[in-house]
Amino acid sequence: MFDTNEFWYKPFSKTIETAPDAGHEEQFPDSLVIFINVEAEDEARNGKVVKKTVDNILWLAKKTSRNSVVLHSFAHLSESKSNPEYAQAALAAIKDALTEKGLKASVTPFGYFLEFRIHVRGESLAKVWKSV
Repeated sequence: MFDTNEFWYKPFSKTIETAPDAGHEEQFPDSLVIFINVEAEDEARNGKVVKKTVDNILWLAKKTSRNSVVLHSFAHLSESKSNPEYAQAALAAIKDALTEKGLKASVTPFGYFLEFRIHVRGESLAKVWKSV
C-alpha cells in the first residue's frame, strides 16, 4: 500500500483476451495506491479476505487522511494466483466496500499490463505491506 502524491497509468497491452477495452490513461493525485495479488487460497476464504483487506485500507486511509483509493491488481506479489474471474470479483467487492465506507475507490483495468508512474510520499506510513 502506498500513500502517493501522484499515480498515473496508461494501458499498455492486454493480458487476458476477454478483458474489455481498457480506455485511456488516468491520473490520481493524493491517493492511496494498493497493489493487490489475489491468491488461489483466498478463494476458500472469500469473505474474510475481502473484509480484512478493506479494514487494512481503511486503517491506512484514516492514518494518512486520504479519501481516494486506487486498487491495482499486481499478480507479481506472489507465486500463488487465483483464477482471473475470482480476482476480478474480489477487487470489485473491495472497491464496493470502500465506497460504502465513504471513500472514492477506483480499480485499474483488469487484464492489462500498464505503464505507470507513482510518486510515493516519504513518511514511514507511505509504504505499508500487509498479508491477509
